[in-house]
Amino acid sequence: MKVNNSFLKGLVAGIPIGIGYLAVSFAFGIMAVKSGLSPLEALLISMTNLTSAGQVAGTPIIAAGGSFIELAVTQLVINSRYALMSVSLSQKLHGAGFLSRFLIAFGNTDEIFAVSVGEEGGIGQKFFYGLMLFPWLGWSSGTIIGAIAGSALPEIITGSLGVAIYAMLIAVVIPKAKTHLPTALCALLAVALSCAFKYLPILADFAKEYAGFVIIICAVAASAVFALLFPVNEDKEAKENDC
Repeated sequence: MKVNNSFLKGLVAGIPIGIGYLAVSFAFGIMAVKSGLSPLEALLISMTNLTSAGQVAGTPIIAAGGSFIELAVTQLVINSRYALMSVSLSQKLHGAGFLSRFLIAFGNTDEIFAVSVGEEGGIGQKFFYGLMLFPWLGWSSGTIIGAIAGSALPEIITGSLGVAIYAMLIAVVIPKAKTHLPTALCALLAVALSCAFKYLPILADFAKEYAGFVIIICAVAASAVFALLFPVNEDKEAKENDC
């Protein structure tokens, strides 16, 4: 099998991802500052994490002084997909040692994973290092720029820009929801549960004390309900993927 291990090719392939991350993380930087974090704290979060959904979910927990258990379980639920993506990526990755795989796992985001698995043949660790460099720089740079802007710009502007990161997360769900009714209904159930924790008296009191667990409850409960109501036919899905 031909193995692509060109650092330069990986670097070029990562440029579009880096540009996209710059725009998205700008919104995260604004959100982080509005939540009460300093620009430096926002930057450190982005430099040590490459997960937009995880950071958006984790930042309010940190700002509210939530427990490490809340934070850890929230990240486990939201980021569990990365474990499956890493297993798939390992089938294409060649020549990476034990420690290198830890660094590669850090940079295995949705977009980087998509580019990696789209490469013909196998890939080497140098290619992956090049591929993740610009996305990491774009994510970190956009965060600090957004955080500084969030500290300086008027509230009406930062409030508008801060919505962008939620729009990005919604955009992940919409394409599938438009063609698959159970996905749309599952998302609506999660929204309804979240609203219940916001406005119903007893649930609202719980949400104030355990904000992180509310995210977990809404996500797991909605997923469990629709997994029972609309179980996936694995044989049928495998045939569709082969077509």
